[in-house]
Amino acid sequence: MPRRARKPTHSFIDAARGERIQKVIADAGLASRRHAEVMIAEGLVKVNGELIDALPAWVDPTKDRITVDGKALRAPQRHIYVMLHKPTGFVCTNSDPEGRRLATELVEHPSHARLYPVGRLDLDSSGLLLLTNDGEFANRLTHPRYEVHKEYEVLVKGALDPADVARLEEGIFLPSDSSPGSRTRSTHLRILRRDGDRTLLTMELREGRNRQIRRMMADMGHPVKRLRRIRMGPLRLRGLAIGAWRDLTHTELSQLRKEAFADAATIQKRRSAPRRTGARVRARAK
Repeated sequence: MPRRARKPTHSFIDAARGERIQKVIADAGLASRRHAEVMIAEGLVKVNGELIDALPAWVDPTKDRITVDGKALRAPQRHIYVMLHKPTGFVCTNSDPEGRRLATELVEHPSHARLYPVGRLDLDSSGLLLLTNDGEFANRLTHPRYEVHKEYEVLVKGALDPADVARLEEGIFLPSDSSPGSRTRSTHLRILRRDGDRTLLTMELREGRNRQIRRMMADMGHPVKRLRRIRMGPLRLRGLAIGAWRDLTHTELSQLRKEAFADAATIQKRRSAPRRTGARVRARAK
């Protein structure tokens, strides 16, 4: 007969106390959740001096003292999520052999956490840059599989005609140094203003190839004069001065998590949503 699970005799049985203890042990980097369960079964885990003899058990890692085989568990790292209005002239890396200025140096966060840029904006581009120490979340936001769209405001040389717009929206072939190249994914494009020798437009991308917009526009004969990221998923660059930063609000983070960790059905629904057709000039320079 299958062995019956032991009934807990410890006092940490209230789910409202916090998180499952095996998750807390895993988040601290000591072991996987499965291995943590094995250590609990072997009698190696105590909370505030009390033996955790069976699961389930819920703890508050910010208040409870958790020990594993007599050693105190390291407190889980607090995750930080920052929006920066990156200026031009800064690179999106934590170190640069050429000695260029780093976008991360603009953020002096009181937690002193080591933050990493989510994706990149090249040296000559500005706009919304997310920085965090949450690696899993950063991967979700940058991997094309999860369809977290980014929107850019782009000023290009020359006047785009309807044929240019259609070609850009359908995707164009971009060569690669390491492969034969491939067609870019379909995108949404909207013209904001057009005058004699330049066009202001927004582009929404579902992927993040190196200098993709600049390369696409150069291929079309409309080199980029200015490029600024204005949106990442539900996040929008509003009310933040160039070079300034702030923590994401609870609402912003919840919305961004919902988009980044969407299930396969939701991602497919985004992918198959009707596309806006053509480009509409919202305003014309006089």
